[in-house]
Amino acid sequence: MDYGKHQAPQGYEPGEGILTTLIRIPVRIVVLVLVLPARMVWDALTALWHAADRVLLRPLGRALLWLLDTLVLTPLAWLYTWVLTPLGKAAAWLAVAVLIWPWIGLWRYVIVPVARYGIAVPAVWLYAHVLTPLGHGLRWIGTALLLPALHGLGNGIGWLITVLLILPLQFLWRYVAVPVVRYGLVVPVVWLYEDVLTPAGRGTAWVLSTLWQGTAWVLAQLWRGIAATGRGLGLAVAWLVMTLLVAPLVWTYRHILTPVGREIAAAFGVAWRIAGYISRAVGRALATIAWYLIGAPFSWAYRTVFTPVGHFLRDAVWAPARRAAAEAGRAARAALATARETVRQARRDAWRALVGAPGGARSGEPRGIPARTLGSTTTVPSAAQASETPLGGDPFAKQG
Repeated sequence: MDYGKHQAPQGYEPGEGILTTLIRIPVRIVVLVLVLPARMVWDALTALWHAADRVLLRPLGRALLWLLDTLVLTPLAWLYTWVLTPLGKAAAWLAVAVLIWPWIGLWRYVIVPVARYGIAVPAVWLYAHVLTPLGHGLRWIGTALLLPALHGLGNGIGWLITVLLILPLQFLWRYVAVPVVRYGLVVPVVWLYEDVLTPAGRGTAWVLSTLWQGTAWVLAQLWRGIAATGRGLGLAVAWLVMTLLVAPLVWTYRHILTPVGREIAAAFGVAWRIAGYISRAVGRALATIAWYLIGAPFSWAYRTVFTPVGHFLRDAVWAPARRAAAEAGRAARAALATARETVRQARRDAWRALVGAPGGARSGEPRGIPARTLGSTTTVPSAAQASETPLGGDPFAKQG
């Protein structure tokens, strides 16, 4: 009793309003009426595309690939293999022979010998036999003579500079300049800084610090007031925007647009599936009608008429004609071979008649073919087979 009393009606989902449940079926019926023609057109175009792809596009693609391979790729490969590659190799060899080998020969047989025997060897000889002994002599002169003289001269000049210049300058700096600078400049400046400038600077700094603190306190209080006023205005504007604009928009989106959009999307999905079922049923019905109107009669005609006629033509006409053509081809090839052999033999006989037989060859024998001997199986073309018995007959043969 309780289960039957509290059971929800069919098509009603928890959390949905009764209005949504009531408008769901009409919306789906309307959407199905709108979607069914589009789905049938879509299925027809899909079937047509698959049929065209299987019947036309794939064979056309294979034919185009075969034409591309036959008319473009194969000639290009042949051109590259037998024309461009030999030309490239020849051009490379010619470039090396014309541009590289002369420079190599010039470097190896002209520049290197000239640099070695015209510059390097004379320079080495000059360095080893002229410049090195000269440098050693100059170094000995400088070390043994000039260096002690320069050392003594430097010591004398240094002593004179020390006695005449440095010692008087040190005396003036220590006993004249330092006392004057210390008691005439440094002491008054230090007294002025410590007793006059420092107290005046501290007083000025205290006054400026006090003024800055007061000004900063006033500005801080003013900024706090402006900030409090701004926060109050911001909260008021935000409350007004949330109450008058955002809340209605959220309620509308949540309770109207979202259910309507969900129902429309679900209706399109259901209608698309139902239209697919209907379209496939219509397609199967049309395929069945086409089979019984076209396919079945054509299949019956193919099995009962075309196949026996084709077998009869294959066995009674095509096979004898093919055998006759093969026999004619073999006879023609045999005749052509015989004619070629006859022409070749006539050409040999005519040549032998014009220039004679070669040395060691007997008259009447073709060139390059040994003479007939006893026990030999080689015979002269177009000559009769000689008997293997002596002229007088076989003495051991029975007389009968």
